[in-house]
Amino acid sequence: MIERIRTIYDYRDMIYSLVRRELRGRYQKSVLGMLWTFLNPFFQIVIYTIVFTLIFPSNIENYYIYLMTGIIPWNFFTEALGQGAGCIVCNSDMTKKIYFPREVLTIASVTAKFVNMLLASVVVFGFLVFSHVGISWHLLLVPAVMLAEYLLALGLTLFFSAVTVYLRDMEYIVGVLLQAWIWATPIMYAIDAIPAFVGHILLLNPMTLVITSYHNLLYYHQLPTALTWIGMYTFGIIILLIGEVVFTHLEGNFAEEL
Repeated sequence: MIERIRTIYDYRDMIYSLVRRELRGRYQKSVLGMLWTFLNPFFQIVIYTIVFTLIFPSNIENYYIYLMTGIIPWNFFTEALGQGAGCIVCNSDMTKKIYFPREVLTIASVTAKFVNMLLASVVVFGFLVFSHVGISWHLLLVPAVMLAEYLLALGLTLFFSAVTVYLRDMEYIVGVLLQAWIWATPIMYAIDAIPAFVGHILLLNPMTLVITSYHNLLYYHQLPTALTWIGMYTFGIIILLIGEVVFTHLEGNFAEEL
């Protein structure tokens, strides 16, 4: 495993190039270009706020702040898995012709989405500063939550991207899974607003720990519990290891399957 990490690290320049290519290509022919990085989450937050304020009223104060502190991280997660699942298949020519650790493609795909989240977070911080919620020193711990989410997203994307090479339907299955997953994560509702036994079940969802940590730090201005931190990083590390083991096991026949 250590040797594998060293090999991947040797290809860090390739990862950087792939991330830069994806970020540039995403809005290459768009009139507004990179502005969509900020506009997409902004309009998404506006729509959800209208729905859950006027149509299905929520009793959460400053609901739009609560929503955006969860929806921006969720967008990173769903884009990382939804688009990352097909990253090996989409780069089949490169995979068949050039030698490099195939994880490079997955890491680059997830990292590009992570950079988008960092840029979109500017919208969140802007709203926080000018809202009644404000900011506090808890903001300094947000990068630690982002790291835990990155590990989780990378581990799952390694798993799904490898399986998708053999089962192309997996890319569509992931899309359906994410549609259900968002409702099993307390993004648009508070976990203490649902029955206790349901809340306990949702704690088995690693993204519940991640999203509630963002809410605690940015919305409630309080520290996540020690168990939450332990759970986030335990989930993230274990899933990353499982993803890498599965990826390494399946990688040998990528060229033949592609």
